[in-house]
Amino acid sequence: MEDGGRRRRWWRTVTLVLVGALALGLGAYFGQRQLGLGGAPGTGRDASALLAIALPDADGREQALGQWKGKVLVVNFWATWCAPCREEMPEFIRAQGEWGGRGLQFVGIAVDQADKVRQFAGEIGLNYPALIGGYGAMELSKSLGNQLMALPFTVIIGRDGTVAHTQLGPLRDAQLRSIVGQLL
Repeated sequence: MEDGGRRRRWWRTVTLVLVGALALGLGAYFGQRQLGLGGAPGTGRDASALLAIALPDADGREQALGQWKGKVLVVNFWATWCAPCREEMPEFIRAQGEWGGRGLQFVGIAVDQADKVRQFAGEIGLNYPALIGGYGAMELSKSLGNQLMALPFTVIIGRDGTVAHTQLGPLRDAQLRSIVGQLL
């Protein structure tokens, strides 16, 4: 009898865990759809508020995002401690090298400390500006559609100064190439 009771408790626990995981997954999926994350919502918005911001780079020099007006601007919110952020950055480095001459400009806004950003940028050979937004950058990303305030979060701005795409989570190579290819 005791063995049957254990088995029932085990199945009850497994069922609860599976139902909880399913509920969590569905909640995240529908939450992203409802909030408009991971894609098109927010597109077509004027990006002039973002372009009016100036943040220090890893060496402490103020950099205005407006200096890149007229380019296809990919603004990526990231942190050195964020594994998905670190995974997508090599592709950003390749794309900057490949398309920078055609008018593409990546800018990273780090939710991190300057010394950590400087060290990591050196390790990976970062070829685009890394600005230091600190934790205030999360509020900035929220104003751009990152309602979950998670990383990485990317905003792509067309040459006309409007938001062409927002992405919560890693921006995959094929997706990046498709979006940027249409804007260049």
